[in-house]
Amino acid sequence: MSDKQLYNLSRRKLLGGLGAVGLASAGAGLGTSAYFNDTESFQNNTLQAGELDLKLDYKATYAGGPGRLEDIQAMGYPDAADLGDGVYLLDQVPTPEQEAQWEDIVMEGDYCSPEADDILVNGSEVPIFTLTDVKPGDSGETTISLHICDNPAWVSMTGGLTANDENGQSEPEMGVDESGGTPGAGMGELADEMNVTVWYDEDCDNVYEPTGTGQQQELEVALVSDVSGSMGGSNLSALKSAATGFVDNLSSPDEAAAISFSSSASVDQELTTDYQAVKDAIDAYTAGGGTAINTGIDAAADELMNGANATAGASKVMILLSDGQSSATSATTAADAAKAQGIRIFTIALGTGADVSLLEDIASSPDDAFVAPDPADLDLIYGEIAQVVLAGETIIAQGSLADVMALLAEGIELDGNRSEEDRQPYPGNVTQCVGFEWELPTDVGNEVQTDGAEFDVGFTAEQSRHNAPSPPTNNTTTTTN
Repeated sequence: MSDKQLYNLSRRKLLGGLGAVGLASAGAGLGTSAYFNDTESFQNNTLQAGELDLKLDYKATYAGGPGRLEDIQAMGYPDAADLGDGVYLLDQVPTPEQEAQWEDIVMEGDYCSPEADDILVNGSEVPIFTLTDVKPGDSGETTISLHICDNPAWVSMTGGLTANDENGQSEPEMGVDESGGTPGAGMGELADEMNVTVWYDEDCDNVYEPTGTGQQQELEVALVSDVSGSMGGSNLSALKSAATGFVDNLSSPDEAAAISFSSSASVDQELTTDYQAVKDAIDAYTAGGGTAINTGIDAAADELMNGANATAGASKVMILLSDGQSSATSATTAADAAKAQGIRIFTIALGTGADVSLLEDIASSPDDAFVAPDPADLDLIYGEIAQVVLAGETIIAQGSLADVMALLAEGIELDGNRSEEDRQPYPGNVTQCVGFEWELPTDVGNEVQTDGAEFDVGFTAEQSRHNAPSPPTNNTTTTTN
């Protein structure tokens, strides 16, 4: 008999014997059988829809000439403030009293919170300009900040001209108005004579800056990166991706250097036009050690001013990122010394552990200080800095008020990352500022006397996941002017 047959025979006998014992036990009332058992389950399954909510804040100013505060307050701005040089703050959201609360929301990146709803423009129509005594030479500007709650989205800017009225003709206007039409609705010239510029306000400073820092002369930029222990994992991965992406925007003769710091600093790549060498140095970063921001600033300033490839007269820029705390005295002392040598310092506060106040003090101006609540925000922020430093701010639309409103009536697609070749969606929980400036030229003369123009400006957001960008529509207007 083969081994196989022996095995099969023995197994049958064994199973039969076990069965007989089990039956006998049960029949004799000696106890019940206990079966081996095992249960695996997936319980409390939940599916919840995500959120897409577009929220806004803004700051509006009016250059209407000195000594007019009471007039402007009487036009519907009781809280208007004189900023000097004939410029007045008309309105802003959040209010100055809410600024501290708003900074906490920005740091947390929690635009979905009820606290943010209480501060921001969210679902209501708000007029930004309601001026009734505009003269030739006057101008006004508002910077609108967009916040996308939760999910990435395609964003479009919409609007349209709702009125361009003659409002009767004064005697001086009748002498120059050649329209020959009867005064009334749609017969005015104000919208055709008023100049408007709309742009990506990368540093949110209410000022259109068409020329980048390095556009008129050679640029030398030091990328100063925190590689302390807390930068491990997703923070460091996002830093590498965003910083090397910034380097990809450079072109000869612009130079870049890579400097890292933790408890001490290291010049990982001196100033060079070999951009791949700079990217390789950044890609080799590992995390460990403490956070001594001053060492990174000192090393970068020395490289920019005294490095073997440093060029006298070049535009000097430092981009410093940190996710932690550091000695404020030593860091600000180092930063002040660098700025005194003509170095412009941009700072990025990454995550909730970063000392936002210190990094704002280190930056050359509050507009050069950025906050990245999440590592995913770094690509957009480095892209915004690249736009400011290399190319200046990009115009979205420009022309007469009538022309710009005609474009907005069709819808203008906004680009979530201007440093990329193709249009990109906006990540969730980021801020994008859009500037809107109007000016009535001094040479317009009497033709526009008493004329009035009304217009809407709004923004629409559409989820980007599963969605190619679709043509913008005017179905959703979130703020009205």
